Amino acid sequence: MTVLVTGAAGFIGFHLSLRLLQRGSAVVGFDNLNPYYDPSLKRARLDQLHAWSSQSGIPFYFIERNLEDFSAVQSVFAQYRPQQVVNLAAQAGVRYSIENPAAYIQANLVGFGHILEGCRHHRVEHLVYASSSSVYGGNTLLPFSESQSVDHPVSLYAASKKANELMAHTYSHLYGLPASGLRFFTVYGPWGRPDMALFLFTKAILAGEPIHVFNEGRMVRDFTYVDDIVESLIRVLDKPAAPDLTFDSASPNAATSWAPHRVFNIGNCNPTPLMDYIEAIESALGITATKEFLPMQPGDVPATAADTVALEAWTGFKPNTSVRDGVAQFVAWYRQFYGV
Repeated sequence: MTVLVTGAAGFIGFHLSLRLLQRGSAVVGFDNLNPYYDPSLKRARLDQLHAWSSQSGIPFYFIERNLEDFSAVQSVFAQYRPQQVVNLAAQAGVRYSIENPAAYIQANLVGFGHILEGCRHHRVEHLVYASSSSVYGGNTLLPFSESQSVDHPVSLYAASKKANELMAHTYSHLYGLPASGLRFFTVYGPWGRPDMALFLFTKAILAGEPIHVFNEGRMVRDFTYVDDIVESLIRVLDKPAAPDLTFDSASPNAATSWAPHRVFNIGNCNPTPLMDYIEAIESALGITATKEFLPMQPGDVPATAADTVALEAWTGFKPNTSVRDGVAQFVAWYRQFYGV
């Protein structure tokens, strides 16, 4: 089995690629190593993948190009002919989408269109792509269920992810492409992104600097450990989307379709107050943080919580890593990687 993983040098892409290699799948990694955050961290992840490939003999190929480059994307499909595709490449970040919306249009919309075309013309067995809990936007009915409306995004990032779901569904309908969209809920863990709260807080606390706590600390997130994300992703990847034979077009279920397309929440089902998350970081570090409380940021939502009944029914797996255990794993990695 050959799997194309876009965003392979990213946080989730790295962990997924390593897991695929460990189980014997050849991996074609595709990433542009853009400077949204420190490319040296991305290269360090790639070094880990190349090292595993060298030791195991399982091939890992890496292509450094942009998804927006149509010819580059199509040449990868033509050369490597992947049976499965996981699209994790995207311009990430809710707040950055307010500052630089054009980047999201190019990477998340144009780039994803190129992936869909590659899957269409090369008879890919299953496309799994990253969506986001951000698609729930202004919805305040918790926990979020895939059957709920996602018609009111509050950031362009969220809008681009909803657009990905609509684009993939259309390809599933028109061309029979099995496609599954995964709505990730606040992923954290070792090798995480430097723009995420866990990384920012850990770095600031160790440096003796104050941490910025938005919405005066009144935030709740369904923090989901990266190993649980990857386990869910692998299980979905191995079970291609299929038409819902009970789908009623007169009363449509937003989570399924007459086409081979599905969407799933991937969350820990244990929404955690931000202040409890900070307490877990302080406990792992053995240091009390100096906190600077700030207003809610544009594009943010006060709370997220995942209903994962559909994921459990489809895969037999439920994310279950506790925040304290996951944060401790990240802190141990951070100290080792940065020599703190």
